[in-house]
Amino acid sequence: MSPPFSDPNERLIVRQATLQDVPAIIALSRRVYEGTGMYGYTEGPLIGQMNNFPEGQFVAMVGEKVVGYCATFRIAGEIALAPHDWTSITGNGYASRHDPEGDWLYGMEVCVDPDYRGYRIGQRLYNQRKDLCQSLELQGVVFAGRLPSLSRRIKKFDTVEAYVEAIKAKKQKDAVLSFQLHNEFEIHGIIPHYLDADHASLGYGIHLIWRNPKVERNGATGKQKRYGKRAPDTVRIGTVQYQQRPVKSFEEFSDIVTYFVDVVSTYRGDFVVFPELFTLQLLSIESREGSPAEAIEAVTEYADAYQELMRDLALRHNINIIGGSTPVKDDEGLIRNRAFVFLRDGQVHIQDKIHPTPNEAYWWNISGGNRLSAIDTDCGPIGVLICYDAEFPELTRHLVDQGIQLLFVPFCTDERQSYLRVRYCCQARAVENQLYVVMSGNVGNLPNVPNMELQYGQSCILTPCDFPFARDGIAADTTPNVETVAFADLRPQVITTARNSGTVKNLHDRRHELYSVNWRGN
Repeated sequence: MSPPFSDPNERLIVRQATLQDVPAIIALSRRVYEGTGMYGYTEGPLIGQMNNFPEGQFVAMVGEKVVGYCATFRIAGEIALAPHDWTSITGNGYASRHDPEGDWLYGMEVCVDPDYRGYRIGQRLYNQRKDLCQSLELQGVVFAGRLPSLSRRIKKFDTVEAYVEAIKAKKQKDAVLSFQLHNEFEIHGIIPHYLDADHASLGYGIHLIWRNPKVERNGATGKQKRYGKRAPDTVRIGTVQYQQRPVKSFEEFSDIVTYFVDVVSTYRGDFVVFPELFTLQLLSIESREGSPAEAIEAVTEYADAYQELMRDLALRHNINIIGGSTPVKDDEGLIRNRAFVFLRDGQVHIQDKIHPTPNEAYWWNISGGNRLSAIDTDCGPIGVLICYDAEFPELTRHLVDQGIQLLFVPFCTDERQSYLRVRYCCQARAVENQLYVVMSGNVGNLPNVPNMELQYGQSCILTPCDFPFARDGIAADTTPNVETVAFADLRPQVITTARNSGTVKNLHDRRHELYSVNWRGN
């Protein structure tokens, strides 16, 4: 490797981090924390940090290379200035405790590529934090710093307090704390068990604050009153209750789908939503002899044409399409029940069903996916769970930790009990995660298509149950088993307000020190 900046055209810049930087930040963090007992980041927490507070995450770049990363979020001083630990205050690293009205900026991460140390990259990232704090007119920056030399020197000083006092008196140098004190941070206290995985620091965190000189100090004690705000911005959703009917060709199927996209687009919708496995209608084009597994594999032959159709419609009609789901054969030859999201800028995202139903696994040989990520759209981050997946609370919580406020659930159920399982669980997900949930289902019958003979559906748009929302937690509903479209205008900012100052604050009140969702998939 050539020395840093050996190319005279190379420039070092600091900019806001984006989701496209996630792979490079993962690689950077793993290099930085190698051999420390701590682990680098995985995808989920980084997505959560950027979606929960995008303006608070920064990368230092040399050309196209990420050489530094800085993560922050806003939080109330009553929380940040009290003793805490890293897991609970950061929401297990997702920045899911970000409070849009918090009066302090919390610094949860700064890491610099070891090959680029000595170029004051850390200084630049700290300056970026201070600039952000001042632009938002916050009280200051607060965090708990490391003591990477403590484990080697504790015998000399006996106690961590004595070690810190020696650093303050400049009788001892610590690579991290000395740097922070030089950058005008003051010691607020010492926190034991802040991050027990940090063996070099013996688990201690040094509670540090920097006060914003451009604002008056907040003299208020106790909790502040923060509620009652309203937001004018809306996201318009059209969820399609789709009639299963025989078709004679892919073109006929295309005409039906185009009709619904055009309708929702004419109503100036931001999203149009289709049901789970609505493409099984294509099996009616020709009679096929064989087992259910052979039938489902036959539908995979239409996967490319389906994707081309939907992406073209999203671009032409300037609308984001939640394309229901369709069977797809992956690179390993496995059949997946896969949801596609077609954004109006031409991007295509995928989300496999994590939990195939026993029926899907037995008759159709469908395999479950192992990746679950928030999807960034022009209306904010969204999540997609396919039918049965909505009955597993951990999945929605994992998506909410990544910053979503809007969850789409395409479903396919054959009778009322099956439908109600999904409906009740979706309503529970809306309440416990304080988010909007959009359901889209099939109706009608396909007598000659295996496992699609009967359909029962009642599509809807669900909300949390609190004062800012619809009386029964239902923004829009449909008549069961009738082909139609349900519309609703949703306000993401109302979700943010409810999460931070609602009658109940489910996300805010979680006991992170007792439990968390740890994703082990991709």
